[in-house]
Amino acid sequence: MRFWMPCVLAVALAATPAMAEPVDLELVFAADGSGSIDSDELRLQRQGWADALTSKPVLDGIRDGALGSIAVAFMEWGGPQSQVLIVDWHVIRDEASARVFADKLVAAPRGASGYNSISNAIDFSVRLVESNAHEGTRKVIDVSGDGPNMNGRPLAQVRAEAIAKGFTINALSIRRPGGRPGGPGGMALEDYYAAEVIGGPGAFVEVADETRPFGLAARRKLLTEIAGIALPSRHAGRQH
Repeated sequence: MRFWMPCVLAVALAATPAMAEPVDLELVFAADGSGSIDSDELRLQRQGWADALTSKPVLDGIRDGALGSIAVAFMEWGGPQSQVLIVDWHVIRDEASARVFADKLVAAPRGASGYNSISNAIDFSVRLVESNAHEGTRKVIDVSGDGPNMNGRPLAQVRAEAIAKGFTINALSIRRPGGRPGGPGGMALEDYYAAEVIGGPGAFVEVADETRPFGLAARRKLLTEIAGIALPSRHAGRQH
């Protein structure tokens, strides 16, 4: 009987799920990769997030957390059937780990296509968090885009489901110089995002425009999300 004990133990250990790694924050970057985003704008978004994540203020903010680490993943969204994981989950705790993620992000090929299913992007992001190997004190989905939701699952339903699971959804409105307002019916895109997209504790909308370049807006937004403390912003969000 003793001969079988190591085998039984090995099988039992193999069947036991690994414990989730604790982190201060689980963050999904959900970036617009739809048909309205040209190659230059795609590079602008990716480089902006890469620069923000590797900046000294953001790295200092990560180190100041209770656990000193966050888990991040980057996906791009297009139409209802087009959600693409660009960089899988990485734990960021210092400059070296942040640089690995940033280098992968700027080097990855474009993947998303079609037009504007923010709802399916949020749904995809929730599943990314629920299936990862991390356990964050907070869970945030960071939507960035230049237009409204057009199709896919009902946005209000998806948002409500995410908030009920403890997520916060924030947004970054990309306002092109001289471009269209972005939201439906001539509504400013940041107003639309505040009313229809964001939600959960401390939810907010940041704006990238001619007065606040994308890289600067991304860094400010990331600092706020890492700290978990609301800073004065263009648009504060509702809690539900």
